[in-house]
Amino acid sequence: MVFNWFRRKFGGSGEEPSPPAETPTEAPSAESAQSTTESTASPGILNWAKTALQSIQARQQSQSAATIETAEETQKTPTADDAPVPVSIESEETAVAEPAPVPPAVEAEPVDSSLVLDEGFLWSAEVLAAQGRRPEEVDIEEITWLQRLRQGLGKTRRGLVHQLRAIVGQGPLSRDAIEEIEMLLLQSDVGVKATDRIIAALQTKIRQEILPADQAIAYLKEILRDILDRPFEAGYRRDFAPKKGVLNIWLIAGVNGVGKTTTIGKLAHIATQSGYRCLIAAADTFRAAATEQVKIWGQRSDVEVIANPGKNTDPAAVVFDAIGAAQARGTELLLVDTAGRLQNKANLMEELKKIRRIIDKKAGDAQIESLLVLDATLGQNGLRQAQVFAEAAQLTGVILTKLDGTAKGGVALAVVQELGLPIRFIGAGEGIKDLRPFSSFEFVEALLSSEVEVAA
Repeated sequence: MVFNWFRRKFGGSGEEPSPPAETPTEAPSAESAQSTTESTASPGILNWAKTALQSIQARQQSQSAATIETAEETQKTPTADDAPVPVSIESEETAVAEPAPVPPAVEAEPVDSSLVLDEGFLWSAEVLAAQGRRPEEVDIEEITWLQRLRQGLGKTRRGLVHQLRAIVGQGPLSRDAIEEIEMLLLQSDVGVKATDRIIAALQTKIRQEILPADQAIAYLKEILRDILDRPFEAGYRRDFAPKKGVLNIWLIAGVNGVGKTTTIGKLAHIATQSGYRCLIAAADTFRAAATEQVKIWGQRSDVEVIANPGKNTDPAAVVFDAIGAAQARGTELLLVDTAGRLQNKANLMEELKKIRRIIDKKAGDAQIESLLVLDATLGQNGLRQAQVFAEAAQLTGVILTKLDGTAKGGVALAVVQELGLPIRFIGAGEGIKDLRPFSSFEFVEALLSSEVEVAA
């Protein structure tokens, strides 16, 4: 059974997980990694991780056996083609019976041999356990995603955590230490407003009590999560998933080059894997390669693409046709690729408004979201682009991509603080599985995971 990302439950438990061990620079062998992990992990986390690993492997074996059984039953079932072919008497001497085709042997898919109790698995287990998850219910998709997220934020973390610990490790936080932290946050593209808020909270805290290194990092994590979750206090819902049984329309906006079309393909993959009937509208008709690119991603995610074969056609007309197709086919999620020509801002904004009018008129009862794709590597420049789109696109959320290619992952905090919009998805890789729903708890843990080994 495929893991349903839209039904996944996540969120912080309110308790800090035990400090995880940092992934070593050179990947050790499976045997040495497991030995190292077992010698440094706390018994509670180690047992949780072992149980989760055993549960995942048992499910894989069970699913593999079920696949074999189903395939064998299919091969045994007689079909019309299996009936004997009558041979006429006249041709009996020359007739040669064709041997029955031998069905291919059914082999089980091997259990994932890459699953070992290494540092990455243990860290993922700590994060999941801290959110109140039971080891028996954890899926391998969650483990591998958390590992990719932590790896993707590695550049930011190495530039942030090392220096943070050097600062707070000198003793209780002083005025000079606070100023150093402020500069460090600005260098990570956290942004002026978010940095001011973080520093104000830290200053209030140190006036009340002395903060040793570990407590300072733990409190900083709490501040960052509060910033990232602030939009939910303004009315945005925490659970973000297409509503089953009705038409959901997600407008995907963003400047050309931020990974917008690629993101649509990955969203389509998540939707189909999670059991939704999905369709894509190729409404970025002004960029020559956009339609072909989205068709390729549609094929990869096994989702049909509605496109107009003409050049420079009206994007709203494509959306109109896509809505009609979605309604006729009982589609639950329609993903709309929109243009991103900021150099012609006025026309772009009018185009987005026209698309919204078409949707309101033809699918007034649809659940509509307008998501902005931002390239994390652009930092503050990306934030300025977001502010332009927010003026006319009626944005309801942000998708942050390319976190694996930047040392400035702090821009996530700047986006939320400046725009007041929740981050809905984040991307940390180029693969079709490298875009997942956003969790502030998991993001902050991946961003500020400790370098200190877990006590034995």
